[in-house]
Amino acid sequence: MDIREALTALGVRDDTLTQEEKEFLDREGYLPLRGILTQEQVAAICKRQAELLAEEGDKAGLEVHQEAGTDRLADLINKGTMYHVVISHPRVLAAIAHVLQYDLKLSSLNSRAALPGQGRQGLHADWGRLETPGDYQVCNSIWLLDDFTPENGATRVVPGSHRSGKTPGDEMANPADPHPNEVVLLGKAGDVVVFNAHTWHGGTLNRTDRPRRALHGYFTRRHNTQQLDQQKYLRRETWEQLSEAQRVVLGVTEPPE
Repeated sequence: MDIREALTALGVRDDTLTQEEKEFLDREGYLPLRGILTQEQVAAICKRQAELLAEEGDKAGLEVHQEAGTDRLADLINKGTMYHVVISHPRVLAAIAHVLQYDLKLSSLNSRAALPGQGRQGLHADWGRLETPGDYQVCNSIWLLDDFTPENGATRVVPGSHRSGKTPGDEMANPADPHPNEVVLLGKAGDVVVFNAHTWHGGTLNRTDRPRRALHGYFTRRHNTQQLDQQKYLRRETWEQLSEAQRVVLGVTEPPE
């Protein structure tokens, strides 16, 4: 099964996104998708997040990245079937496939919770300058586990910056500063925002008294190295839980030993 066959098996069709949605994603570099997760799914994921943070303690997130001022988790495909929606939801996969021209695999599935008084990031892109404009290599998806508000550290993006051929440092003395064109991504728990990961983005400051939680399903083209080597990390139990199509999206070809 190749990636196009896998996406078809998971329900991705040419009309899974509207033409207007495709044009918005092309132009602005991001696309909000409302109500992707049910509230029951959100609750199950949040419960599992709390369990994992308690179990992993100061090792939480080590598989990929730890960040001061946040709670991080990584390798989530292996840590509960409730996370497998990230590699199987047709609306989300259709948006990612649109950016990456149907040449995709999961790079990593992590989570990030901006803690109270923390979470501010400089604007950045998840890839360097492209040799060929428009030949996008990475696409990200933010799965909202809390409402994203202007106060709680929601992600900011600079619309259209993926088409600039530049990095934030090319234009800004300090990428942590506000950008005149930035938009803060607001939404409800259960929404997903897919964004071309060449679009400049970064977390804002959480000015509330509660963590602001989200998953990050990060995808890359199939020839690129994954942020987390899914073949290396995949557990036998997880392999058996996944469909053939999900395994293809995950980028694994052989069962773990």
